[in-house]
Amino acid sequence: MTKFTNEVAAIHERLQQVFEPTPLQFNQYLSDRFGARIWLKREDLSPVRSYKIRGAYAFIIEIAEKDPAQKLFVCASAGNHAQGFAHACRQFRKKGVIFMPVTTPQQKIMKTTSFGVPHVEIRLVGDSFDEANKAALDFCRAEGGVMVPPFDDPRIIRGQATVAKEILDQLPEGETIDRVVLPVGGGGLASGVTHYLEDRLTGEGARVPQFSFVEPDRAPSLLESLKAGRVVTLKDMDTFVDGAAVAKIGRHCFNRLKKYDASQVVLAPTNGLCGTMIEMLNVEGIVLEPAGALTIDALKRLPREQVSGKTIVCVTSGGNFDFERLPEVKERAMKFEGLKKYFILRFPQRPGALKDFLFMLGPEDDIARFEYLKKSARNFGSVLIGIETTRPENFERLKKKFDQSGMRYQDITDNEIVANLVV
Repeated sequence: MTKFTNEVAAIHERLQQVFEPTPLQFNQYLSDRFGARIWLKREDLSPVRSYKIRGAYAFIIEIAEKDPAQKLFVCASAGNHAQGFAHACRQFRKKGVIFMPVTTPQQKIMKTTSFGVPHVEIRLVGDSFDEANKAALDFCRAEGGVMVPPFDDPRIIRGQATVAKEILDQLPEGETIDRVVLPVGGGGLASGVTHYLEDRLTGEGARVPQFSFVEPDRAPSLLESLKAGRVVTLKDMDTFVDGAAVAKIGRHCFNRLKKYDASQVVLAPTNGLCGTMIEMLNVEGIVLEPAGALTIDALKRLPREQVSGKTIVCVTSGGNFDFERLPEVKERAMKFEGLKKYFILRFPQRPGALKDFLFMLGPEDDIARFEYLKKSARNFGSVLIGIETTRPENFERLKKKFDQSGMRYQDITDNEIVANLVV
């Protein structure tokens, strides 16, 4: 046992006094689908529905024991870190102040408050995380508080590493892991899990598993940093996968992860990830947030030889999903699968034009949206059409009918600029 594994074991012992280990579950559906033995480490079933509670506890435990007089702790977050932080402050009866952007949904504010009441105060500052974070840092300096970071701290990393200890403790006797698939945002979970497994399994006659790291394709902070050999700040990213959309991987985290190859990073397309969320909800009844579905989605994108016949552990990192987002998630999934498209059609301004169009639709096609945009010419008008179907090839047939009829059209499904303006 190394110093790191001993430290993680000590933290885990303390955590067990607060909540039970999250389950490691064999998933028959995924195993059958991919021809493998797939285990899910269900961090979405923690008290705050994410693994973030582990790092927050580890950090506050260490500070509280070293300096019992420290009364004030501060963080900036509008997501899972805030909830884990609030839960820890309540447990240790420490004053906690959480800074969130003004734009934070009320549901997240209420949920975080419920975990921390009466010890936690929430302050809404600015329109972005960066503004809220700056306010939190200024407040810390002025009030003598301790800032609790979401991932980039050795104490946080040790706390997240307790996930790996539980995986080994819960794995059936005789079962050997071939691959562990880990989500990456700031890198705290991936840093802790890889460190623990390599330390614990090296030299014991056991085999260290291979690692795959999964990031959103529009927020690849680890991938770009591995390619550059240094921490890279992304200039532009999509925040839909909010639990893993981080512009810059943590410095401590990258120091741990930089030895891995960029080929070990899997990029999950956002709309494809939505399909995985819907699939797990419909088939398995498992509610996952976008970041929580990353590792399951990666099974579709890893080379077949890395999956087929292997024993694989996927960490489902969170289940804090706002069901008000469900319609958007379903639409993104359908677009990715080629089952929904948006067109702008140039309709002739004559009787029967709409009827002619309707006859072009097949028996599996359905109009999901119809909106007259404007009369663009004396004899023509522009119409936004949203169509859903049951098979992607139906759209090729429909486009051929458009072409044969001479109808002018534009497929705007993947044109983000135009689609954002009119859909």
